[in-house]
Amino acid sequence: MAGMSKKIKKNDSVIVITGKDKGRRGKVLFIDSQKGRVVVEGVNKKKKFVRPSQEAPKGGVITLEYPINISNVMLFCEKCKKGVRVGFDVKDDKKVRKCKKCNKEI
Repeated sequence: MAGMSKKIKKNDSVIVITGKDKGRRGKVLFIDSQKGRVVVEGVNKKKKFVRPSQEAPKGGVITLEYPINISNVMLFCEKCKKGVRVGFDVKDDKKVRKCKKCNKEI
């Protein structure tokens, strides 16, 4: 898992392809490349009960996005309007990501 390729990055728009949130779109908030997990905005929300503290003086219930496996998300292409696989091109000595379907740079 440690040597995962950088096909999905922070702030990318992704779509969930399997699980209870299948079909949901969201922005990538955090990537844990060591564990191969990703936190997506509005996906895999769970309630957490917090005790009263300085940050939350009343305590209570908060909802948080929890990580899902990186294999359960696909990069969303704005041109194709669906989840796509990612390819790489070399332009001006830089590696750029591209959509495998329409060849649009991401």
